[in-house]
Amino acid sequence: MKRFTFRYGDGAVSADLDEKNILGVLHGNHVPALTDIPGALARAVERPIGCMPLRDFIAPGDSVCLIVSDMSRFWMRQDKVIPPLLDYLYAHCGVKPENVTILVANGTHPGGDEKELRTLVTDAVYDTVRVVNHDCLADDLVYMGDTPHGTPVRINPCAARADRVICLGACVHHVMAGFGGGRKSILPGVSGMETIKHNHAFALDPRVFRSNPRIGNGKLEDNPLHQDMCEAAALVPHLFMINLVMNAEMQLAQIYAGHYLESWQKSCEAADAIYRVPIPRKADAVIAGCGGYPKDMSLYQGTKTIDNVEPCLRRGGTLILIIEAREGGGPSEYFDWIQNLRDGSIEKRLREHFTVPGYIFFLNCEQAQRYRVMMLTSIAPEIIAPMGIEAYGNMEDLLAAADLGGKSLYVIENGGTVIPCPQEA
Repeated sequence: MKRFTFRYGDGAVSADLDEKNILGVLHGNHVPALTDIPGALARAVERPIGCMPLRDFIAPGDSVCLIVSDMSRFWMRQDKVIPPLLDYLYAHCGVKPENVTILVANGTHPGGDEKELRTLVTDAVYDTVRVVNHDCLADDLVYMGDTPHGTPVRINPCAARADRVICLGACVHHVMAGFGGGRKSILPGVSGMETIKHNHAFALDPRVFRSNPRIGNGKLEDNPLHQDMCEAAALVPHLFMINLVMNAEMQLAQIYAGHYLESWQKSCEAADAIYRVPIPRKADAVIAGCGGYPKDMSLYQGTKTIDNVEPCLRRGGTLILIIEAREGGGPSEYFDWIQNLRDGSIEKRLREHFTVPGYIFFLNCEQAQRYRVMMLTSIAPEIIAPMGIEAYGNMEDLLAAADLGGKSLYVIENGGTVIPCPQEA
């Protein structure tokens, strides 16, 4: 037996597993962490991809809207990047602090309080620069036009009216958009609710009630949801993108900057090179952690690990997920969809009133139909049982119920940074 440790919330849990059943312990490919973040950032913005250097892009006196990610993505540690970025804007671009607004791209998430905002941007920045939450339901959103996919784009006025917009985000795989980051800072990041709903509805197959086969982790070509996001970002003039790529240890490893699409595509290639891991074949079971808090803060956030690790598991296999989920489902409406699941109205409601939490709930139910999904979690078993998911409060009971004896197994201690790629057909 060998002991493996998984991050769980702010702590950790261990599992003793039979080594003879383990096909592999999967980790992302090693890339060293940046040791000089200010220097790497300066190099990226001075030699950008597909556009002029940042110091030429911004003129003294310009108003600047800096769009940053919310607390659910604090794993990217933008608090280490924002201060040197502002220092660069002040020293090399002639920007004044009073002309900068930091806009938190909450999407449909509720905005954080002052304590959370200070954590996101640091105390020193919060005390110097205006920091505001995006509200997707605000009545002052600015209409930018319709995308070729028919999405009416309304965004936060801070971004719509600024002379220059800089987006700071991290590129990771995403089950709906192919990859996160980049254009997602605009849609859904600072867009209105109806804009987000119209875009995210592309996640459903228009003919059959299932997830759209054109979307998925790493899928960009012919992905209508991704294409629509790019079209929305193109409606925002004077846009400069800064893309962060994390290594397998969730440390900042690479920075790409420049054109909103070209620089982000380069970061997608870099993320693929780190996270995609070849495996000889699919296994009977996988045990995976989410990477601890905030990656495992809720089912809405943490079940992204399922999206990542699915490729290494045969249909009908056992998927064990280590997810504290201290915030339960996440958005309050997540578990509200159980009633629609029970009474058979989930398709009608999701198609007529699409919401992101509703789709993630549906996706998790789809996954529970493909595999036996077992979770070590703080969520009570009776809450998620209707979804077809089993919940356990301790590892011993979970492993006993899983009965892994004789089953081939992959172990993934941080499923947020691994995309298994089976080599067999």
